[in-house]
Order: sequence, then C-alpha cells, then structure tokens
Amino acid sequence: MRVILADDHTLFRAGIKSILERVGGVNVVAESGDGREALEMVEKHRPDVALLDITMPGLNGLEVAGRVAGVSPNTRVVILSMHANEGYVAQALRAGVAGYLLKDAASRDLESALKTVLRGGTYLSPSISKQVVEMFLRSDEPSADPLSGLTARQREILQLIAEGRSTKEIASDLGVSVKTVETHRAQLMERLDIHDIPGLVRFAIRAGLVSSDA
Repeated sequence: MRVILADDHTLFRAGIKSILERVGGVNVVAESGDGREALEMVEKHRPDVALLDITMPGLNGLEVAGRVAGVSPNTRVVILSMHANEGYVAQALRAGVAGYLLKDAASRDLESALKTVLRGGTYLSPSISKQVVEMFLRSDEPSADPLSGLTARQREILQLIAEGRSTKEIASDLGVSVKTVETHRAQLMERLDIHDIPGLVRFAIRAGLVSSDA
C-alpha cells in the first residue's frame, strides 16, 4: 500500500508515519506540510491512499481532497482531523473522501481505515454521529456550506488572503497576474458582502478554511 501523508504539524506527521511503518505492507512514499505540495505529490506518485489533515497552508485538506480525483483517480483520500462536528464531516463527504478519522483515534483505527478504503469502502471514526451520516445519505444537508457559492479559485485565494499573503505573493503562488488576483478579491467581497480584508479573514476562520492561529 503506497501512502502519502500531509499534515502541517511535523511531530504529529512523524507519529503517524511511525505507526504506518509498523503496519505490514504500508510504504509512505512522500509527506508534506503544505496542501498545494501534497496535491503535486499525489499527481507525481499516484498513491493508493492520501492521508490529509484539514488545516494546511496553501490549500486545506478538503480542497485537496476535491481535486485528487482529477490528478489521480485511483487514489483514495482519508481525512485526519481534530474536528468531529457535522459541518466538517459533511464538507469532507461532499469532497468525495473515502474516510474521516479523528486525530484522537487509536492506532488500530488508522489501520482499519486504510484496509476499509482499499476494499472500496468508506470509513468514519466510530465517535462521529451516525445522525450526521444518515442526514448526508438522505441528501438532507446537516448544515449549509458557507463556501458553496465560491469557485475553487476564489476559495483558494480566500485562504491565501486569510493566511496573510500579499497580492503579489498570491499572484506568484498561483502563477497569475496581480490584476487577476485583485479581480478575484473584488468578486469575493461582492459575493460575500464583505468589504475589507479583516472581514474576509474572519469569514475564512468561521467557514473552517483556516484555523484562528493561521
């Protein structure tokens, strides 16, 4: 089993890697603390499984998960998260993840998650509310996604703004012009009815796009 591991906390990533190395037949082929780099690694290595944290710089794990199928259709995504609330779980399921594992899970749960998703199944941490899953399966959204009205590029730029990147830095990161970034930012403000950078940052934090200490 070829696995890519992405989490922006180095010590946590080292701990997960150590656990995986003790599981027979698992090979961690690459690791990263940055979401955009993680997506590039998925495209390069075409792993069986991508283990992704939600909160990562560049692109968060949910954004990465939604793009994995486009670069490596056979890669199964498992989210590693500290968040058990219905909003995050629903966003992950909408992004097409095969598993959602809480970070306080036991080591055996990680092994179970990997085996389940490789068999084509879906694995959710036992402590995640069954009601959340049932509501999602009934297509009765457990909570509205505040980011649903934004394009993928707009969500990407919103995250980078919330991380404190300047317009020039964002343009460089995305390989676009400064004017293009300014246009997307203006469209974001108009669509969200938010008219200053601090307001965009607060919205990004409330929507779970970045953490409050980003």
